[in-house]
Amino acid sequence: MTARSTRRTTAVSSRTAAVGAIAVAGALLLTGCGDQTKDNGSDETKSSSSAPLADKLPQAIRDKGVIKVGSDIAYAPVEFKDDSGKTVGIDPDLAEAMGKQLGVTFEFENATFDTLIGGLAAKRYDIAMSAMTDTKERQEGIDADTGKKVGTGVDFVDYFTAGVSLYTNKGDDQSIRTWDDLCGKTMAVQRNTFSHDLAKDQAKKCTKDGKKALKIEDFGTNPEAETRMRSKGADVVSADFPIAAYSVKNSGGGKYFELVGDQVEAGPYGIAVAKENTELRDALQAAVQAIIDNGEYKKIIDKWGVADGAVTESKINGGS
Repeated sequence: MTARSTRRTTAVSSRTAAVGAIAVAGALLLTGCGDQTKDNGSDETKSSSSAPLADKLPQAIRDKGVIKVGSDIAYAPVEFKDDSGKTVGIDPDLAEAMGKQLGVTFEFENATFDTLIGGLAAKRYDIAMSAMTDTKERQEGIDADTGKKVGTGVDFVDYFTAGVSLYTNKGDDQSIRTWDDLCGKTMAVQRNTFSHDLAKDQAKKCTKDGKKALKIEDFGTNPEAETRMRSKGADVVSADFPIAAYSVKNSGGGKYFELVGDQVEAGPYGIAVAKENTELRDALQAAVQAIIDNGEYKKIIDKWGVADGAVTESKINGGS
């Protein structure tokens, strides 16, 4: 699925409530599960002898006791560095809970988002876990712009759902209420994200409708896109709703940005796994389902104020 999918809006009141919930989550950073890097694995996580799902993992990973995770660690509140430099957020917390089920430590390694799937293909990582939307194009290795096959694709273990939001500098909403209001504007966006896909499709629509062009400036990270908007080089930024809401509430103490319009539905977040690693894929799905069933998943999702995106079942390749 790219931006051609049907957009479902959500109520403004619901959005406002979610922003407040994420704000509460921001205060909990220092009480989070902590950094998931190699120097921070707990003994409980590293010991696979008592882990209920350890035997589902490939033997090579069981022997190492580690799953290497490629991630863009600049996407609060999904994954980011706290003030002490530790990797925290929704994904690291979920990974730690999954690690207890599998008897391994998840080690997060920082990379730009648009290199993660290539990193999987090059075997730099075992998985990519980075607020990555599960789409048919990514499953099949298809370039969303050209429709041409550019890789073998990946499998996804789905674990969350998220919509896409727009936000502007505070007090300067550019009269944006819907995506059609973006015609004639300049958008800053993180490269190769679902928001980027939506923006490119909207730009085509503006042209087709005979309206002023939507100019898109893409960046390696979302903070870079925000910096561009802060300097008045762009009118609006688009990002997944949890990220947009967190930035609006926390950047400059809540003084920098504001949400505009309603969020639109993107689809499920998935943990990306190389196509040939079916044993690892199935073990991860079992671990996600286990923490859903035992309540750990809900605790983490509630802690970060993103309960609206919770799932009750982990699917493989559920994106469309």
